[in-house]
Amino acid sequence: MTVQKLPYWRLSLFYFFYFAVLGGYMPYWGLYLDNLKFSAAEIGQLTAIGMLTRIFAPNFWGWLADSTGKRIELVRFGALMICFFWAGIFFVGSDFRLMAMVLFAYSFFQNAILAQFEAVTIAHLGAERSRYGNIRLWGSLGFIATVAGFGYLFDRLSVHYLPALLLASAVIAALFSLAVPHPPAMAAHRSREPFLHTLRKRPVAGFFVVHFLLQLSHAPYYGFFSLYLEAHGYSRGVIGLLWSLGVLAEVLAFTRTHWLLARFSETGLVLACLALAALRWLVIGWGVDHPVLVWSVQVFHAFSFAVFHAAAMQLIFREFSPGQQGQGQAVYSALWGLGVALGSWLAGAAWLQLGAAWVYTIAAAVCVTAILILIKTRPGVPDPVGPG
Repeated sequence: MTVQKLPYWRLSLFYFFYFAVLGGYMPYWGLYLDNLKFSAAEIGQLTAIGMLTRIFAPNFWGWLADSTGKRIELVRFGALMICFFWAGIFFVGSDFRLMAMVLFAYSFFQNAILAQFEAVTIAHLGAERSRYGNIRLWGSLGFIATVAGFGYLFDRLSVHYLPALLLASAVIAALFSLAVPHPPAMAAHRSREPFLHTLRKRPVAGFFVVHFLLQLSHAPYYGFFSLYLEAHGYSRGVIGLLWSLGVLAEVLAFTRTHWLLARFSETGLVLACLALAALRWLVIGWGVDHPVLVWSVQVFHAFSFAVFHAAAMQLIFREFSPGQQGQGQAVYSALWGLGVALGSWLAGAAWLQLGAAWVYTIAAAVCVTAILILIKTRPGVPDPVGPG
């Protein structure tokens, strides 16, 4: 059998431009909606709608990909549909219902293809899974490129141009998806152990609950961080640099995740991720008028995203069989979407009533709750109801 050469650059460049879209969307979409005169509550609702399909779309696509083996074909189709529906933004203006419909359709594909592309990358890596971070970091670099670049651009131009810039990045990502070859050993495969049986294992279920809570805590950051900073006098160029610093820390972490996972337990690393995330939200909430503090805690994104994500990928690699990888990735992605969607809706509703500082304080409390759950469900802790 011929050994297929790893298509390093084709995989990496898809990640780069896929996350370039997110790098423009996450920090500046709230500003774009604010420019269209949507209220804080409506911005929270639209952000939640944009994440809502991440709850169910990845699971459907994961089942379809695991059943058919046509994983890369589904990624290519989804990437093209992202471009098609993103173009609809140009026609909806400030109509809330039309904007919600377009975001729902666009995000159905945007939120579904990443889980399957992760499985494609894993299949291409084969026994070289330690190189995953070196490929995935290109996604973080793409995120940085648009976060920093758009920040300075929007200090000089209107944020009105955001959809056109994001569409250009989406088109390039779609072109690179066409260049990624079909990975080896991706034919349809049935596992001997039912998927739900694997999912219900105590450490697996506990980890996924913790994952959901961590994403719930991130929602005020994803949806309102830029608006919060701008309200406290930060320029859009500086806002872009703050986002970039967080993702730069993420890039550096991805280059060291294999070293960290080889030397520390997954549980220990995840506990550190949760504790640092809680501290980060508290500092953002109460220390926003002290730029040194805000800049300092941005580096914690290395843990609250990159190290946590690497630990999650290792758990999915280990706990789910080859025929369950797509569905395992899909559950991970769906819980991400559910956490951010619910958190965005709650943050938008509470932003004016409670104030930003208390919203971030609640986010920190959510991380503390996740720490307690992880301690109770970590591997080696006996089930209090006993076996069976």
